[in-house]
Amino acid sequence: MQQLKYLQGYPSHLTEQVQQLLDNDKLKDLLLKRYPTPHNIKTEKALYDYVIALKNEYLKKSAPISKVAYDNKINVINHALGLHTFISRVHGSKLKAKHEIRIASVFKTAPIEFLRMIVVHELAHLREKEHNKAFYALCQHMEPHYHQLEFDMRMYLTQLELLGPVYQSAENI
Repeated sequence: MQQLKYLQGYPSHLTEQVQQLLDNDKLKDLLLKRYPTPHNIKTEKALYDYVIALKNEYLKKSAPISKVAYDNKINVINHALGLHTFISRVHGSKLKAKHEIRIASVFKTAPIEFLRMIVVHELAHLREKEHNKAFYALCQHMEPHYHQLEFDMRMYLTQLELLGPVYQSAENI
């Protein structure tokens, strides 16, 4: 039995089902059935526009976001899928704050639902710094299927690590 590191903490009946899908080489099929195509948000400008649109829909009064980027230095193995950073700088006698959101580059070729789930998670940090009840309530307000998408995204990462890509790249077609 393989170590399902992305699914640690989930009940054994769920991880056993995922293990069975892996053993029968059916996890990719399940993911493709639920999420047939990857998103087309490939550039940082498109990602920025996508994040700002979600922010404006749900968090209009929250602090502005100065930068949004894909980051190939984020290591999903260390449980980071995206990062929200808050940078304070002194400008004369004033303290200026900037918010940045970075998304792991592995999600450039993921389904839009997974990208949305990660963006929602990072946007929720604008209001709630800790992963507490209020934080997850805000995530669910912005994305009602947040918890299911998080589980499916973890299955996606398991597929990528153990069996390879879900979607064919343009070079392979």
